[in-house]
Parts: sequence; structure tokens; C-alpha cells
Amino acid sequence: MRRSLISVVAAVVAMVLLAMLVPMALLLRGYALEDRISRAALEVQATETVVSGAGDDRGAVAAYLDRINRDTGTETTVLFPGDDADTDIGPDPGEDHRVVDARTTGRARLDDVAGGAEFLVPVSLGGSTAGADATPVIRVVVHEPGWTESGILRSWLVLALLGLVLLAGALALADRLGRSFVQPIRALAAYAGALGHRPVEPVASRGPREVRELSAALTRLVGRIETLLERERAGVADLSHRLRTPITTLRLRVEALSAGPERDRLGADLDELEALVDHVVREARRSEREGLVAAADGVAVLSERVRFWEPLAEEQDRSFAFTSTASAPVAVRASAADLEAVVDALLDNVFTHAPEGSAVAVSLAPSAAGGLVLTVDDGGPGLPAGLDVVRRGTSGAGSTGLGLAIADQTATASGGGLALDASPLGGARVVVTLGPA
Repeated sequence: MRRSLISVVAAVVAMVLLAMLVPMALLLRGYALEDRISRAALEVQATETVVSGAGDDRGAVAAYLDRINRDTGTETTVLFPGDDADTDIGPDPGEDHRVVDARTTGRARLDDVAGGAEFLVPVSLGGSTAGADATPVIRVVVHEPGWTESGILRSWLVLALLGLVLLAGALALADRLGRSFVQPIRALAAYAGALGHRPVEPVASRGPREVRELSAALTRLVGRIETLLERERAGVADLSHRLRTPITTLRLRVEALSAGPERDRLGADLDELEALVDHVVREARRSEREGLVAAADGVAVLSERVRFWEPLAEEQDRSFAFTSTASAPVAVRASAADLEAVVDALLDNVFTHAPEGSAVAVSLAPSAAGGLVLTVDDGGPGLPAGLDVVRRGTSGAGSTGLGLAIADQTATASGGGLALDASPLGGARVVVTLGPA
């Protein structure tokens, strides 16, 4: 935004300066020509006095013309009557129709010629108007000033310097104005980015009116979200208490029954019910775990949690292999608790349903999208064909089916997903893709 504002101001000011300074530069050149013409008019009057007073003394006229013609910009010539151009004195001898007209009419004239202007002034001799055959004519050629002559060049440099100063001032003003717009927005963006990671103070309302209104609205929204989260946490705590209390009562009553198939069946039903309640409470507490932004180092959390299961694999005489090609930390869009729950759910399924002694292989690799791919292979019986084990409440072998559902929910919420396939070890392969934070 700041660069755009400076670019627009620079373009507009540059166009305005060009529209003003170029005509002014051309006018300066025209004024320089007018100044030369004015000075040439004075020289004509002085030359006329010298010519009329010299009479037949052509040498005095020549000496005077040599002196005044030393100045650049004008050329003064005295044209005496007659067809012989050698009688003329000055750098531009010879006559044309304009000279003849001035001598015949006895009137001075100013004509535009190539490269400047030309004065033609007939000289009256002896205090009265002489005849055309005895009237000399003074010709003064005024050359148009060149583009690089000192006076014009100096004026142009002053104009250019003035234009640069104005442009620099406009850019400085635009930069200051842009800062007043951008800095409050950056502070607002930093405040929004910090939400969910750490407690932050509300951003101060400053800048343009629209930015202040946005800041106030964001502060109100954050306050409302925090209030709702507090209510949700209180509600979840109450829900957990309300659900677990009757389950505990039922479990005590079941344990009071005599040993037998009925007691075992009721115990299994209670285990399933308790797992469902744990899942419901866990999902209800997701916002408490994640905050506004969920992020964790997937490499560190997943690697540590996989190694947590290695002792159990050794106890069950299982071949347990863990490989990771993700060496650097990779932030994924999930909390550390949810990542641990994914590993626990997948490996718990393997250790529960795959026979003891069967192999387990876990691999961790970076994904093309910047996240991670967690793959779990087992040497168990595999998954029944056509069974949707991701949908909660369905599975083979009497499981509640929550393990893969938990992994699928976490993967989907992170921007990834879960896929099932046959494993090279002979059992099932579960591939969990976690999106980047």
C-alpha cells in the first residue's frame, strides 16, 4: 500500500511538473530572443547615429561595427546604396527585396527569418529624408538563442533543480502519509497473528478512521470469542462430570454382579460407552487444546510418541521399526495433544487386533505441501473388504471404531486426510497426511 501510494504520487507529480516546466523552458528561450531583439533595437539607434554623423567616413563606421559585432547573438551590417556589395560594411553584405522595400519606403521593418529575426532601418542623412538612391540601410540579424547557451542553460538547470526538489518533497510527504496508513495496519496484523499463541494486549486504536473502526471491531470480536471459549470450557467440565458419574455408578453395580457371561457383556458395553464419552469430551475440549490457532512441531511430537510404544512392542515380541526422513522441525496444523492421540489410536489398533509377534513399521516423511505423512504398517489380518472403519462406531473385531475416526478428524482438520491400503507386511496400512501450519 505504501509503495503504491508513493508510485502514484510520483507519477502524478512528475506529470504535473512536466506539464509546467517544459512550457516554462520554452518560454525562457522565447524571452531570451525577445531580450536580444530589445538590445538590438538600441544598437540600431546607436548605429544610425554613427552612420548619419560619419558622412563619407566609411572607416569610422567600419570601426564601430567591428566593436559591436564582437558580441555573439547579433550581426550588424550597413548596406550602402548601389549594386556593388563591396561598398557594404559588416558581416552580411548584399541586398534583397526587404532591403529595397525599406530603402524605398523609408520605414523600418522587423521580419522573422530562419534562425531568428532581422531589423532593417533606413538611415536619414543630413537631418532630412534622403532619396532612395542615397539612403543606407542598417541590417541587424538577431540569432535565436541556442539550447545550451549559458543563460538559458542556467535557467533550465534552476527549473530542473526546482522540479527535483518539488518531486522529492512530494515523495517524502507521500511516504509519511503512507506510513500513517500502513503502520496501524501492520500493528493490527501483528495483533491478529499473535492471537492464539500468547496473551496479547488489545491494539491501540490509531491511524485513519477506517483502521480505528476495524481495530475496535477486532478487539470486540476477540473479547466475544474469549467469552464463548470460557463458557464452552465450563460447559465441557460440567458435561464430563455429568456423564462420568452415572458411568462410574453403573460400573460399580456391574462389578457387584456375580461372575459370568452377563457381567462380562455388561463390562464390555460399559468400556465401549466410556470410550465414546471420552471421545465426545475430547472433541468438546479441542478448542481449549488448540486455542485460536493450532500448531505443533510434528516431527518432534510424533517421533517421541512412536518411541513411547517401543517397550510394549518388545514385551509382545513384535518387530518394531521406526524410520523418519523429516529431520528439520515441521510445523503442522494440529496441537501436540491431538498428534499424540493420533499415534496412540493407530498403534493401539495394531497392538489390539494384530496377533502378538506380528511386525509393526512406522515411517514419517515430509509431504509435498509442506506438512508430514505418517504411515503405519502391520502384519496382522488386515481390514475387511469394503468396511468403512473411518466412520465412527463401525469396525471389525468388536472395536468401537474410534481410533481411525480420531486420526481422520485430526488429519482432516489440519488440511490433510487419512487413507487405507494393504501393507507389504501382510496386514493393513494407514497413511495420515497432516497439513502445514
